[in-house]
Amino acid sequence: MRRRDVLGVLAALPFAACKRKATTVRVGSKNFSESVLLGEIVAQKLEGAGVTVDRRANLGGTFVCHQALVSGDLDVYVEYTGTAFSAILKDERRLTDPAQVRNEVSRIWSERFNAVWTAPLGFDDTFAILVRGKDARGWGIHTVSELVSKAPEMHPGFGYEFVERSDGYAAFTKAYGLVFKDKPATMELSLTYRALAEGKVDLVAGNSTDGLIEKLDLVQLADDRKFFPPYEAAPVVRRAVLDANPAVGPALAALGGKIDAATMRRLNRAVDVDGRAVPDVAREFLRT
Repeated sequence: MRRRDVLGVLAALPFAACKRKATTVRVGSKNFSESVLLGEIVAQKLEGAGVTVDRRANLGGTFVCHQALVSGDLDVYVEYTGTAFSAILKDERRLTDPAQVRNEVSRIWSERFNAVWTAPLGFDDTFAILVRGKDARGWGIHTVSELVSKAPEMHPGFGYEFVERSDGYAAFTKAYGLVFKDKPATMELSLTYRALAEGKVDLVAGNSTDGLIEKLDLVQLADDRKFFPPYEAAPVVRRAVLDANPAVGPALAALGGKIDAATMRRLNRAVDVDGRAVPDVAREFLRT
């Protein structure tokens, strides 16, 4: 090869290397408001760090997002530690220590899926077993165990994923000895709250940080037998993306501990109750 050609190749190498590093990061979310909102917060945070983002919101449930991450079709999305532990890994141990669950999924995702759990965002979004406020007050109940005598008269309704998950309907009812009037109605998670408020069902499993709970006068019954594991929210990202984009890791780490449960409920309410646009709510949060 002539010297001039060699120099031309060498001159092109830094540019090619920079081009490889400037890859687009695909940010996804599940198909419910909180996940979409968190995905948008992650996307805007990355863009603020100079990262080019491709948004892939409302992809589907847990298994769809996880498989997309594993297959390389998705680079980062916010997952919940208890969901990863119970639903994806199908681990039936009843662990109640948040750090223990977080360490387990972090280790396995690193070893098996070549992915990294970044710092938890700061809140635990556990399943909320909900009844209408007037029913809870009329019956004088505050815990799930106190539902046992009422269950035979109740018509439950759950999201599709809760019915299928190992930490969902079957295991939950068995743990508490609940026998309902009939099989649960299944519907999109976002529809369960209004179905409960409107009397179409008598009990649902929602998200504890949902802004509609207070708005619709619903009451969350205490999980007094501690059936559900901790569900800490945290971005999960492919290791290859962290290696190729040096700005991604610090940007995600900066979100650690910044969203407590009260803040998440406020953000969810802004979208689901006040009808504000997700990008606007995310942008306002990041500014403050």
